[in-house]
Amino acid sequence: MKHGKNYRESLKKYDPTKLYSLEEACKLVKELKFAKFDETVEVHVNLRLTKSQTMRDTLVFPNQFRGEKKVLVFCKEDRVKEALDAGAAYAGADEYIEKVKGGWLDFDVAVATPDMMKDVGRLGMVLGRKGLMPNPKTGTVTADIASAIAELKKGRTEFRADKTGVVHIAVGKVSMDTDKIVENVQTLLSEIIRKKPADAKSGFVQTVSVNSTMGPGVWVNYKEGE
Repeated sequence: MKHGKNYRESLKKYDPTKLYSLEEACKLVKELKFAKFDETVEVHVNLRLTKSQTMRDTLVFPNQFRGEKKVLVFCKEDRVKEALDAGAAYAGADEYIEKVKGGWLDFDVAVATPDMMKDVGRLGMVLGRKGLMPNPKTGTVTADIASAIAELKKGRTEFRADKTGVVHIAVGKVSMDTDKIVENVQTLLSEIIRKKPADAKSGFVQTVSVNSTMGPGVWVNYKEGE
């Protein structure tokens, strides 16, 4: 993969093979950014997972960095007002199922009441590809609409390991203070350890790296239990 001049220049400013403390790594990411926009800070955590093990959960970062999410709630007509009053951007049943079938995706997260999942499940090809399918494990299939929306408005974010066992997730913006980015990364790592499978082998967290949207990755010297 070929990288541009700015990226190659960034590589000269630090040792890309060195393990840095989390604080040093986050500080470096801010210094290495070169895009004119406010780049997102990303974390990549490589986990030792077997084929039968998974990693998927949600968390609320202590320091928010995204705008308010548009929430779509799939619910029966008698609960539409409740959903809208709780802060949902859209709420309904058949009307929104048909809109999504047609390719409409003007929302950031979808919530569904349990009695709607039989119908919402048919949207798997559309919502699944975008990571928007409501799921009980992430609190987006629930009868408690108000609480779910309140958590999402606070910035509740899903994290999951991909097929290779790596969790990729945005944790901030380069314009944020370093200590706030560090705190968000620590929150993520704590949640990953908390959700570690009971039969996980030692060295569960294999590698951790941070980077900005356009910038190079910086390796983090992370040990479980820190």
